[in-house]
Amino acid sequence: RETHRGFHIQYVPLFMYLLDTIVAPATAPGLGAVAIVRLSGPRAFEILDSIFRPAHSAAMTPRVMRLGDVVDPATGARIDRALAVVMPHPASLTGEDVAEIQCHGGPFVVRRIVAIALEAGARVAEPGEFTRRAFLNGRMDLAEAEAVADIVAARSDSALANALSQLSGALSQRVAELRSQVIAIRAHLEVEIDFSDEDIRLPSRREVAAEIERLIADVAVLHDSFARGLLMRDGVRATIVGKPNAGKSSLLNLLLGADRAIVTAIAGTTRDVIEDSVQLGPYALVLNDTAGVRESTDDVERIGIERTLRSAREADLLIAMFDSSRPLEPSDLDVIRLTTNRSGLAILNKRDLPAAITSADLREQGLKIPILPFSAINLDEAVTLRAELTKAIAALINPSRPTSNDQIAISRERHRDALAMALEALKNARTSALSLMPPEIVAVDIMAAASALGSITGEVSGEDVLDAIFRDFCIGK
Repeated sequence: RETHRGFHIQYVPLFMYLLDTIVAPATAPGLGAVAIVRLSGPRAFEILDSIFRPAHSAAMTPRVMRLGDVVDPATGARIDRALAVVMPHPASLTGEDVAEIQCHGGPFVVRRIVAIALEAGARVAEPGEFTRRAFLNGRMDLAEAEAVADIVAARSDSALANALSQLSGALSQRVAELRSQVIAIRAHLEVEIDFSDEDIRLPSRREVAAEIERLIADVAVLHDSFARGLLMRDGVRATIVGKPNAGKSSLLNLLLGADRAIVTAIAGTTRDVIEDSVQLGPYALVLNDTAGVRESTDDVERIGIERTLRSAREADLLIAMFDSSRPLEPSDLDVIRLTTNRSGLAILNKRDLPAAITSADLREQGLKIPILPFSAINLDEAVTLRAELTKAIAALINPSRPTSNDQIAISRERHRDALAMALEALKNARTSALSLMPPEIVAVDIMAAASALGSITGEVSGEDVLDAIFRDFCIGK
């Protein structure tokens, strides 16, 4: 909602949904102590009344759990002893009348309750339809709705914290601030368009261009947070590289606390990339153990080495393994070259054996990343290793000088693309302003930037956009 030329403009979605009642399990499938079956829509209370019999005859009180029996209206047969609650609109999850049954968590029981709800007039909810209705009814904006899916998919504390921040409106508030600045620039241009003949002090083109320049910098900060947000959401991908028998597989097993990779004294045991993940502090680390880097005439091993190099190129973080008990070899120098201009940690392994090389030797060969003397067979050193890797991840994810706005990180390509469109429009507007183009020309790009920013929170969105967003949600959300 905004004011323009004295009129109040309310942006509303240009689509509607059927005013029917939907039902779905709101808990994961499979055996469990408790499952939740959720109803939402105009007939939610009516359908609940037809299939649920409270233990006491008093009417259902909003937001108060009642004990009773779930029954089949057609036969009167009791299906389960359960709890039920009703939540009237508009103060509900979806903004509609919502009813929930908390039943025993057997899959058959859940299927039977959903089935009798369907017979009573509901239909099965589509993926994400509950959250979609919450958006359409103004209970949350589109960025907050997407945060719901990110919370469900969170695999680390950092991912969860970022999703919760967006669900609480941090991203939406920042986008709204940026959009209001864009609208303010448009207002200046509108005054010039409408009152150019009046004796009014108007901003010069260079002043307008300076305002746009400051806005470009602020939008760019949010746009550039995508890489950091993606690492927080999906985890940091780390590839362990080193020559054969440097201890890569032992390191993987040590970090995972399990014998995930085969470890032998035979060089070249690992032939393919082995992937697994581990939680380090607030972060998720996706580890790839790889074939040793060396020249090989074995076709299978050569393919494994090619996959090693590809995995190293795609990794966010490199863990470079060096065997301190053996002199430096050409394959070690190849590993050092892989770390050039990359984030990572070097492990100088096998320090329990007589040393043939030191950290100084690696530095002389051009290794720049931090070095950790280590012994992969010493379980007590796992704590130090995890701490050093956590520091390396934190340095990769967190900005060097965080500010309040820097803490907001986008993690969805849709947001990044919308911000990129806003940046392009703002840069075009700045060029037009500096070229002394008519205000109408500048205003076109300014409003394009406002539309792009508005699409993040759903102020300007189409049905196809919503379909693309919510089809990846689970049913029941």
